[in-house]
Amino acid sequence: MVTPTGISVGIDVGGTKCLGVALNGSGEIVAQSRRPTPRGAGSLPLLIDTLAQLADELGPYDELGVGVPGLVTRDGVLRAAPNLDGVADFDVAGLLGERVGRVVHVDNDATCAAVSEWMFGAARGVDNMVLVTLGTGIGGGLVMSGQLQRGRNGFAGEYGHMVVDPDGPPCPCGRRGCWERYASGSGLARLAREAAIGRRVSRVLDLAGGDPEAVRGEMVQQAAREGDDDSLRVIDDFGRWVAVGLVSLSNALDPEMFVLGGGLAAGADLYLDPIKHWYEELIYQPELRPMPRIEFAHWNEHAGAVGAALLWAAHEVS
Repeated sequence: MVTPTGISVGIDVGGTKCLGVALNGSGEIVAQSRRPTPRGAGSLPLLIDTLAQLADELGPYDELGVGVPGLVTRDGVLRAAPNLDGVADFDVAGLLGERVGRVVHVDNDATCAAVSEWMFGAARGVDNMVLVTLGTGIGGGLVMSGQLQRGRNGFAGEYGHMVVDPDGPPCPCGRRGCWERYASGSGLARLAREAAIGRRVSRVLDLAGGDPEAVRGEMVQQAAREGDDDSLRVIDDFGRWVAVGLVSLSNALDPEMFVLGGGLAAGADLYLDPIKHWYEELIYQPELRPMPRIEFAHWNEHAGAVGAALLWAAHEVS
Protein backbone atom coordinates (compact mmCIF):
# COMPACT_ATOMS: atom_id res chain seq x y z
CA MET A 1 0.00 0.00 0.00
CA VAL A 2 1.24 3.48 -0.87
CA THR A 3 1.62 5.71 2.20
CA PRO A 4 0.53 9.31 1.56
CA THR A 5 2.83 12.15 2.47
CA GLY A 6 2.23 15.89 2.72
CA ILE A 7 -1.26 17.37 2.71
CA SER A 8 -4.07 15.90 0.60
CA VAL A 9 -7.48 17.52 0.18
CA GLY A 10 -10.60 15.46 -0.37
CA ILE A 11 -14.14 16.63 -1.08
CA ASP A 12 -17.28 14.52 -0.77
CA VAL A 13 -20.18 15.77 -2.91
CA GLY A 14 -23.53 14.96 -1.34
CA GLY A 15 -27.09 15.75 -2.27
CA THR A 16 -27.24 18.70 0.14
CA LYS A 17 -23.64 19.54 1.09
CA CYS A 18 -20.05 19.31 -0.10
CA LEU A 19 -17.72 18.32 2.75
CA GLY A 20 -14.00 18.94 2.35
CA VAL A 21 -11.09 17.83 4.53
CA ALA A 22 -7.35 18.33 4.55
CA LEU A 23 -5.49 15.17 5.56
CA ASN A 24 -1.90 14.88 6.72
CA GLY A 25 0.44 11.97 6.00
CA SER A 26 -0.67 10.15 9.15
CA GLY A 27 -4.28 10.10 8.08
CA GLU A 28 -5.38 12.82 10.46
CA ILE A 29 -7.88 15.52 9.55
CA VAL A 30 -6.14 18.86 10.05
CA ALA A 31 -8.85 21.11 8.57
CA GLN A 32 -12.37 20.77 7.25
CA SER A 33 -15.04 22.90 5.65
CA ARG A 34 -18.43 22.47 4.04
CA ARG A 35 -20.69 24.31 1.62
CA PRO A 36 -24.19 23.68 0.27
CA THR A 37 -24.31 21.62 -2.91
CA PRO A 38 -25.62 23.83 -5.74
CA ARG A 39 -29.02 22.66 -7.01
CA GLY A 40 -31.37 23.55 -9.84
CA ALA A 41 -30.89 24.77 -13.39
CA GLY A 42 -27.33 25.78 -14.18
CA SER A 43 -25.99 24.17 -11.00
CA LEU A 44 -23.18 22.12 -12.60
CA PRO A 45 -20.85 25.08 -13.35
CA LEU A 46 -21.61 26.33 -9.85
CA LEU A 47 -20.59 22.93 -8.48
CA ILE A 48 -17.15 23.28 -10.07
CA ASP A 49 -16.91 26.76 -8.50
CA THR A 50 -17.83 25.30 -5.09
CA LEU A 51 -15.26 22.52 -5.35
CA ALA A 52 -12.51 24.93 -6.39
CA GLN A 53 -13.37 27.30 -3.54
CA LEU A 54 -13.30 24.49 -0.97
CA ALA A 55 -9.96 23.23 -2.28
CA ASP A 56 -8.49 26.74 -2.12
CA GLU A 57 -9.85 27.23 1.40
CA LEU A 58 -8.27 23.97 2.61
CA GLY A 59 -4.95 24.44 0.77
CA PRO A 60 -2.09 24.54 0.17
CA TYR A 61 -2.11 20.85 -0.71
CA ASP A 62 -0.16 18.25 -2.66
CA GLU A 63 -3.07 16.13 -3.94
CA LEU A 64 -6.76 16.77 -4.60
CA GLY A 65 -9.54 14.19 -4.86
CA VAL A 66 -13.32 14.33 -5.18
CA GLY A 67 -15.97 11.72 -4.43
CA VAL A 68 -19.30 12.02 -6.27
CA PRO A 69 -22.47 9.90 -6.17
CA GLY A 70 -23.27 7.88 -9.27
CA LEU A 71 -21.49 6.17 -12.14
CA VAL A 72 -17.95 7.54 -12.46
CA THR A 73 -15.62 6.46 -15.26
CA ARG A 74 -11.96 5.69 -14.68
CA ASP A 75 -11.01 9.12 -16.06
CA GLY A 76 -13.32 10.99 -13.69
CA VAL A 77 -16.39 11.60 -15.85
CA LEU A 78 -19.71 11.41 -13.99
CA ARG A 79 -22.06 9.55 -16.34
CA ALA A 80 -25.18 9.66 -14.14
CA ALA A 81 -25.99 10.77 -10.60
CA PRO A 82 -29.16 10.29 -8.52
CA ASN A 83 -28.94 13.50 -6.49
CA LEU A 84 -27.36 16.04 -8.85
CA ASP A 85 -29.42 17.96 -11.40
CA GLY A 86 -28.81 17.61 -15.12
CA VAL A 87 -25.85 15.26 -15.01
CA ALA A 88 -24.90 13.61 -18.31
CA ASP A 89 -21.22 12.88 -19.00
CA PHE A 90 -20.10 15.62 -16.62
CA ASP A 91 -16.28 15.76 -16.72
CA VAL A 92 -15.58 16.56 -13.08
CA ALA A 93 -11.88 15.66 -13.25
CA GLY A 94 -11.24 17.64 -16.43
CA LEU A 95 -13.22 20.77 -15.56
CA LEU A 96 -11.98 21.02 -12.00
CA GLY A 97 -8.43 20.19 -13.09
CA GLU A 98 -8.48 23.12 -15.51
CA ARG A 99 -9.82 25.36 -12.78
CA VAL A 100 -7.19 24.48 -10.14
CA GLY A 101 -4.31 23.83 -12.54
CA ARG A 102 -3.47 20.30 -11.45
CA VAL A 103 -4.54 16.66 -11.78
CA VAL A 104 -7.73 15.89 -9.84
CA HIS A 105 -8.62 12.33 -8.85
CA VAL A 106 -12.36 11.59 -9.01
CA ASP A 107 -14.27 8.46 -8.05
CA ASN A 108 -17.61 7.24 -6.73
CA ASP A 109 -18.33 8.40 -3.18
CA ALA A 110 -18.77 4.86 -1.80
CA THR A 111 -15.51 3.80 -3.44
CA CYS A 112 -13.90 6.73 -1.62
CA ALA A 113 -15.42 5.52 1.65
CA ALA A 114 -13.89 2.09 1.04
CA VAL A 115 -10.48 3.69 0.52
CA SER A 116 -10.74 5.61 3.81
CA GLU A 117 -11.63 2.49 5.81
CA TRP A 118 -8.99 0.37 4.08
CA MET A 119 -6.09 2.79 4.46
CA PHE A 120 -6.84 4.50 7.78
CA GLY A 121 -10.00 3.00 9.23
CA ALA A 122 -11.72 -0.18 10.36
CA ALA A 123 -10.08 -2.34 7.67
CA ARG A 124 -6.54 -1.02 7.98
CA GLY A 125 -4.14 -3.88 7.25
CA VAL A 126 -6.84 -6.01 5.56
CA ASP A 127 -6.08 -7.04 1.97
CA ASN A 128 -9.54 -8.37 1.06
CA MET A 129 -12.43 -6.20 2.20
CA VAL A 130 -15.87 -5.15 1.04
CA LEU A 131 -17.43 -1.88 2.15
CA VAL A 132 -21.21 -1.56 2.02
CA THR A 133 -22.79 1.84 2.65
CA LEU A 134 -26.25 1.60 4.21
CA GLY A 135 -27.81 5.00 3.64
CA THR A 136 -30.82 6.19 1.65
CA GLY A 137 -29.67 3.56 -0.85
CA ILE A 138 -26.77 1.10 -0.87
CA GLY A 139 -23.36 1.60 -2.47
CA GLY A 140 -20.00 0.05 -1.90
CA GLY A 141 -16.34 -0.40 -2.62
CA LEU A 142 -14.03 -3.35 -2.94
CA VAL A 143 -10.39 -4.16 -2.17
CA MET A 144 -8.99 -7.51 -3.29
CA SER A 145 -5.41 -8.74 -2.82
CA GLY A 146 -4.43 -5.31 -1.53
CA GLN A 147 -5.73 -3.42 -4.58
CA LEU A 148 -8.75 -1.17 -5.03
CA GLN A 149 -11.06 -2.78 -7.57
CA ARG A 150 -12.92 -0.38 -9.85
CA GLY A 151 -14.12 -2.70 -12.63
CA ARG A 152 -13.56 -2.33 -16.35
CA ASN A 153 -15.42 0.98 -16.60
CA GLY A 154 -15.00 2.21 -13.03
CA PHE A 155 -18.55 1.26 -12.03
CA ALA A 156 -17.82 -1.57 -9.57
CA GLY A 157 -19.55 -1.50 -6.19
CA GLU A 158 -23.20 -0.85 -7.11
CA TYR A 159 -24.32 -3.66 -4.78
CA GLY A 160 -27.60 -1.98 -3.95
CA HIS A 161 -29.00 -2.93 -7.35
CA MET A 162 -28.49 -6.66 -6.97
CA VAL A 163 -32.02 -8.02 -7.37
CA VAL A 164 -33.01 -10.10 -4.34
CA ASP A 165 -36.73 -10.35 -5.17
CA PRO A 166 -37.82 -9.97 -8.83
CA ASP A 167 -41.41 -9.38 -7.64
CA GLY A 168 -40.41 -6.90 -4.93
CA PRO A 169 -41.09 -3.17 -4.64
CA PRO A 170 -40.07 -0.79 -7.44
CA CYS A 171 -36.60 0.77 -7.25
CA PRO A 172 -35.70 4.25 -8.56
CA CYS A 173 -33.31 2.51 -10.96
CA GLY A 174 -36.34 1.20 -12.86
CA ARG A 175 -36.24 -2.44 -11.75
CA ARG A 176 -38.00 -4.26 -8.90
CA GLY A 177 -36.74 -5.91 -5.74
CA CYS A 178 -33.24 -4.43 -5.57
CA TRP A 179 -31.34 -5.15 -2.36
CA GLU A 180 -31.45 -1.49 -1.33
CA ARG A 181 -35.27 -1.58 -1.25
CA TYR A 182 -34.91 -3.86 1.80
CA ALA A 183 -31.54 -3.24 3.42
CA SER A 184 -31.01 0.55 3.26
CA GLY A 185 -32.32 3.30 5.52
CA SER A 186 -35.32 3.66 3.23
CA GLY A 187 -35.72 -0.12 3.31
CA LEU A 188 -35.87 -0.09 7.11
CA ALA A 189 -38.54 2.61 6.96
CA ARG A 190 -40.54 0.57 4.42
CA LEU A 191 -40.42 -2.54 6.63
CA ALA A 192 -41.57 -0.43 9.58
CA ARG A 193 -44.40 1.19 7.59
CA GLU A 194 -45.67 -2.24 6.55
CA ALA A 195 -45.62 -3.33 10.20
CA ALA A 196 -47.37 -0.11 11.22
CA ILE A 197 -50.15 -0.65 8.67
CA GLY A 198 -50.65 -4.09 10.25
CA ARG A 199 -50.71 -2.48 13.72
CA ARG A 200 -47.65 -4.50 14.76
CA VAL A 201 -45.48 -1.58 15.94
CA SER A 202 -47.76 0.52 18.12
CA ARG A 203 -44.96 2.52 19.76
CA VAL A 204 -43.50 3.49 16.37
CA LEU A 205 -46.96 4.42 15.18
CA ASP A 206 -47.35 6.65 18.25
CA LEU A 207 -44.07 8.39 17.39
CA ALA A 208 -45.40 8.93 13.84
CA GLY A 209 -48.53 10.63 15.15
CA GLY A 210 -50.70 7.68 14.19
CA ASP A 211 -49.89 7.92 10.46
CA PRO A 212 -48.17 4.78 9.05
CA GLU A 213 -46.92 6.77 6.04
CA ALA A 214 -45.04 9.10 8.41
CA VAL A 215 -43.00 6.26 9.91
CA ARG A 216 -39.22 6.71 9.55
CA GLY A 217 -36.24 4.56 10.42
CA GLU A 218 -35.22 6.93 13.22
CA MET A 219 -38.52 6.18 14.96
CA VAL A 220 -37.80 2.45 14.85
CA GLN A 221 -34.40 3.07 16.42
CA GLN A 222 -35.89 5.22 19.17
CA ALA A 223 -38.57 2.66 20.02
CA ALA A 224 -36.04 -0.19 19.96
CA ARG A 225 -33.79 1.66 22.40
CA GLU A 226 -36.80 2.02 24.66
CA GLY A 227 -37.03 -1.77 24.67
CA ASP A 228 -40.05 -2.09 22.38
CA ASP A 229 -40.21 -5.75 21.30
CA ASP A 230 -42.13 -5.07 18.08
CA SER A 231 -39.49 -2.59 16.92
CA LEU A 232 -36.72 -5.03 17.77
CA ARG A 233 -38.46 -7.59 15.56
CA VAL A 234 -38.46 -5.08 12.67
CA ILE A 235 -34.74 -4.54 13.21
CA ASP A 236 -34.20 -8.31 13.23
CA ASP A 237 -36.04 -8.56 9.90
CA PHE A 238 -33.93 -5.70 8.57
CA GLY A 239 -30.76 -7.50 9.74
CA ARG A 240 -31.87 -10.59 7.80
CA TRP A 241 -32.21 -8.56 4.61
CA VAL A 242 -28.76 -7.01 5.11
CA ALA A 243 -27.35 -10.50 5.62
CA VAL A 244 -29.01 -11.77 2.42
CA GLY A 245 -26.88 -9.39 0.37
CA LEU A 246 -23.70 -9.93 2.39
CA VAL A 247 -24.03 -13.69 1.87
CA SER A 248 -24.30 -13.21 -1.89
CA LEU A 249 -21.22 -10.99 -1.84
CA SER A 250 -19.38 -13.59 0.25
CA ASN A 251 -20.20 -16.37 -2.19
CA ALA A 252 -18.91 -14.25 -5.07
CA LEU A 253 -15.89 -12.57 -3.45
CA ASP A 254 -14.87 -14.46 -0.28
CA PRO A 255 -13.69 -11.35 1.62
CA GLU A 256 -11.82 -11.29 4.91
CA MET A 257 -13.93 -8.40 6.19
CA PHE A 258 -17.13 -6.45 5.62
CA VAL A 259 -17.22 -2.81 6.71
CA LEU A 260 -20.70 -1.32 6.99
CA GLY A 261 -20.91 2.45 6.58
CA GLY A 262 -23.48 5.09 5.70
CA GLY A 263 -26.09 6.79 7.85
CA LEU A 264 -27.21 3.59 9.59
CA ALA A 265 -23.78 3.30 11.23
CA ALA A 266 -25.23 5.57 13.93
CA GLY A 267 -27.34 2.59 15.02
CA ALA A 268 -24.55 0.02 14.96
CA ASP A 269 -25.40 -1.16 18.48
CA LEU A 270 -28.87 -2.15 17.29
CA TYR A 271 -28.06 -3.67 13.92
CA LEU A 272 -24.76 -5.52 14.26
CA ASP A 273 -25.90 -8.55 16.27
CA PRO A 274 -28.96 -9.32 14.05
CA ILE A 275 -26.84 -8.94 10.91
CA LYS A 276 -24.17 -11.32 12.25
CA HIS A 277 -26.79 -13.82 13.43
CA TRP A 278 -28.55 -13.99 10.08
CA TYR A 279 -25.28 -14.01 8.16
CA GLU A 280 -24.22 -17.18 9.99
CA GLU A 281 -27.68 -18.68 9.43
CA LEU A 282 -27.66 -18.04 5.69
CA ILE A 283 -24.03 -18.45 4.58
CA TYR A 284 -23.08 -21.51 2.53
CA GLN A 285 -21.24 -24.18 4.55
CA PRO A 286 -20.61 -22.08 7.70
CA GLU A 287 -18.95 -24.97 9.51
CA LEU A 288 -16.31 -25.34 6.79
CA ARG A 289 -15.22 -21.73 6.30
CA PRO A 290 -13.75 -18.95 8.42
CA MET A 291 -16.35 -16.25 9.06
CA PRO A 292 -15.38 -12.79 7.77
CA ARG A 293 -15.31 -9.97 10.26
CA ILE A 294 -18.34 -7.69 10.08
CA GLU A 295 -17.83 -4.25 11.62
CA PHE A 296 -19.23 -0.77 11.23
CA ALA A 297 -17.09 1.99 9.74
CA HIS A 298 -14.63 4.16 11.63
CA TRP A 299 -14.93 7.42 9.67
CA ASN A 300 -18.72 7.86 9.61
CA GLU A 301 -19.68 11.13 7.84
CA HIS A 302 -16.05 11.91 6.96
CA ALA A 303 -15.47 8.62 5.10
CA GLY A 304 -16.12 9.93 1.59
CA ALA A 305 -14.00 13.06 1.98
CA VAL A 306 -11.11 11.22 3.68
CA GLY A 307 -11.15 8.57 0.96
CA ALA A 308 -11.22 11.24 -1.75
CA ALA A 309 -8.09 12.75 -0.22
CA LEU A 310 -6.44 9.33 -0.50
CA LEU A 311 -7.56 8.49 -4.05
CA TRP A 312 -4.19 9.41 -5.53
CA ALA A 313 -2.52 6.72 -3.43
CA ALA A 314 -5.24 4.10 -3.95
CA HIS A 315 -5.25 4.64 -7.74
CA GLU A 316 -1.50 4.06 -7.87
CA VAL A 317 -1.96 0.49 -6.67
CA SER A 318 -5.22 -0.32 -8.51
